[in-house]
Amino acid sequence: MSLATFMGMLLAFIARLVTGAQGHWRGCPPKAEQRIYFANHQSHLDWVLIWAALPHDLRAATRPIAARDYWTKTPFRQWLTSQVFHAVYVARTRTKGADAPGGADEDPLEPLVEALRSGDSLVIFPEGTRSAMGEPLPFKSGLYHLAQQFPQVPLVPAWIDNVQRVMPKGEVVPVPILCTVTFGAPILLAPGEDKAGFLERARAAVLAERPRVA
Repeated sequence: MSLATFMGMLLAFIARLVTGAQGHWRGCPPKAEQRIYFANHQSHLDWVLIWAALPHDLRAATRPIAARDYWTKTPFRQWLTSQVFHAVYVARTRTKGADAPGGADEDPLEPLVEALRSGDSLVIFPEGTRSAMGEPLPFKSGLYHLAQQFPQVPLVPAWIDNVQRVMPKGEVVPVPILCTVTFGAPILLAPGEDKAGFLERARAAVLAERPRVA
């Protein structure tokens, strides 16, 4: 067993120990097919929680996106994201010229497109940034463009609940709190559907999986 494999198993165990990492497949079953999972974004732990909630056989083919500027700052972060989670590194904004790898303009979506062309599944957060609000921020256009380019890939909405309370702002030790990931029914881009309408429908699909308050 490689060190990366062992670390992945250890992190999945820790995530489940601290958060429960319960996956509720309300709208679809866990299935070994290419998918784009898209969810609300409240914490750096979001993609770890989704990854831990997936069945073991789906993790190897499911890659989270990771901000290159943050997750490559130290050798350990880069090793963790590249070797354990097989993350797709993205730039937060389009980079041009000398600032981009190879000196060419870089489209933030291009690494995601390459991963999908290779047959991988993705975990993305369409808000583009973490939100402290109860509801997701308006979705950015990336999900729409991926849906256009890969119309055959199901888009699975997910609601992550309670993870923001596991690591409160300013804290370094996780707080044991039960967290859940609820997966909804897949959606696809409808023929002729415009960007604004699709993004609002996708956001509504994520909100629909939020636990009801009695």
